[in-house]
Amino acid sequence: MCGIAGAAGHGGGALVARMIGALRHRGPDGEGYFEDGRMALGQCRLAIVDPANGRQPIANEDGTLQLVCNGEIYNSPELRRDLLARGHRFRTGTDVEVILHLYEEMGGDCVRRLRGMFAFALWDSRQGTLLLARDHLGQKPLYYALDGDRLLFASEVKAILAARSASPRIDLDGLWHYISLRFLPDEHTLFGGIRKLPAATRLTWRDGRMETERYWQLDFTRKRGGGEREAIDALDAKLQETVRAHLLSDVPVGAFVSGGIDSSLVAAIMARHAAGPVPSFSIGVEEQGFDELPYARMAAQACGLEAHERRVHADLVHLVPAMVHALDEPSDPFGVGVYLASREAARRVKVVLGGDGGDENFAGYDRFAGQRLAGWYALLPGWLRGGVMGPAIGLLPETFAYKSLAQKARWLQRMAGFTAGERYAESMSFHRFDRDRQRRLFTPEAQRAVADPDSLARILVHFDSGHAAHPVDRMLYTDLMTRIPDHLLMIVDRMSMAHSLECRSPLLDVELVEHAAGLPAHLKLRGLRLKHALREVAARYLPAELVNRPKQGFGFPLGAWMRGELRGLLEGAFAQSRFVELGLFERAALRTLLDEHLSGAQDHSYRLWIVLNLEIWHRLFLEGRSVDAVCDDVASLMAKAA
Repeated sequence: MCGIAGAAGHGGGALVARMIGALRHRGPDGEGYFEDGRMALGQCRLAIVDPANGRQPIANEDGTLQLVCNGEIYNSPELRRDLLARGHRFRTGTDVEVILHLYEEMGGDCVRRLRGMFAFALWDSRQGTLLLARDHLGQKPLYYALDGDRLLFASEVKAILAARSASPRIDLDGLWHYISLRFLPDEHTLFGGIRKLPAATRLTWRDGRMETERYWQLDFTRKRGGGEREAIDALDAKLQETVRAHLLSDVPVGAFVSGGIDSSLVAAIMARHAAGPVPSFSIGVEEQGFDELPYARMAAQACGLEAHERRVHADLVHLVPAMVHALDEPSDPFGVGVYLASREAARRVKVVLGGDGGDENFAGYDRFAGQRLAGWYALLPGWLRGGVMGPAIGLLPETFAYKSLAQKARWLQRMAGFTAGERYAESMSFHRFDRDRQRRLFTPEAQRAVADPDSLARILVHFDSGHAAHPVDRMLYTDLMTRIPDHLLMIVDRMSMAHSLECRSPLLDVELVEHAAGLPAHLKLRGLRLKHALREVAARYLPAELVNRPKQGFGFPLGAWMRGELRGLLEGAFAQSRFVELGLFERAALRTLLDEHLSGAQDHSYRLWIVLNLEIWHRLFLEGRSVDAVCDDVASLMAKAA
């Protein structure tokens, strides 16, 4: 695990050194560089496999290939055996060296043989070709930008910013889509001229010409036969094999245990295959109704884990500047849990396994069942839904609680007005800025400058792609193509690497994802029972109370806080809104959101959180202020309101 950076073109050595300096949190155990006049590569290393000899860049036998890679190749033992039999000679015991020798055999198609999480750059000096590639689900990040006649690339945006001579500027299209979707889709970032290499994509650069190509496609249409018992047994076996593969390491490996079934199941399987007690790390919060620590403790005791737990008072707002700086984009409340758990885990281990991806592979979110409920509700006559139910729902008081009745009822009422993919796409924006709110927030001038204003089309292109047929599978496929690489995995990577910790996600292993795609949809959503197949497997490892409890998720009472201790911060930040000053946001729209929330008319907590984070992002990256300085601003605004 590490950070990588490079420059294709002349005079890149000094630039790459600056880029690596911005990435040292990703790899504090050492640095390595290569430069030959046409290519400069750099890496900062978190030493996990072959700690003594695994310094990068790594060269092939004759030095004509140079590789820097961020990630782990879980099938490297099998690949190494095959390559040795073919006569290849290895210089290190690292897992990533297999990429060099696979490239010698297969060229750019080497990525098709890799099972792991990776983002790598491979320089072929004979061909004058640079190959960049990112893993199948996007577990590891890679960004790139053109800087004159050079191509810059790095694990994080901040490294590219450190190398570019031009001042950072806002990418308006990226901002537009982020406001609606809560993530930056496809190649978008918030920075003009800087692009994200999408998941399962390789980029080839040669003589100043650049081409990108997707090398892998997930298919939900090929289903395996057999009965339910056979399917559950096969899933159990695949989970065990996958978790064992993810234990590849020369240093101790721990586990995140949140109290949900995904992370608890991964930890339980780890415990069965590890040589000794598995250290587990769990975070709880003091607010009742949001704390999952009792369930995490139950999982640790049932599995015999070496439990490390901490209940924190969520000093959430004071963490936000550091989180935004680590992310290079606005933070998410979900990320706080990963950030805090990573901080605890990094004190004892360098590697943890987590449960990310269980919901997206096996239908674990309430909205999967909610889509089915909305379809049933839509069968009611329009006059009844609009003339009777609508006004009644409007009278429900907002409690600002997690999954409040008012929120659920309003969601159901609105979603019943859409069908199929449009309903699913709209549901992604419901708690953020739907099309109407999006247009009210942005000024007319900003809207005219957006090149592609249809944010929901970024969802529908996957939902309607034909790679899945059943409505449940179409939702799962869409999540795996959008929210997984562009939201969840981005957060997991940055929040863990901010503390020099490698987080692995067995439930997003490419072979497991393909296996889950082959399961019939009714084994994922059984009536309204979420994650049916995974729960059946989990019941073999975990107490029934854990397996059958509703999904909760790590969270905070944001809505209530924003009406209390955070009110002054919101008032002050919005009064000095940089996005209003730039002519991008309407001040009246921000004021309406805040007034409606403070009065209790509606819960706008997620919308207010997005805008607040954007204000902090602007101060950090476009104004160049330090994390400490922005923290002081936050503290000052909080103190004024006290």
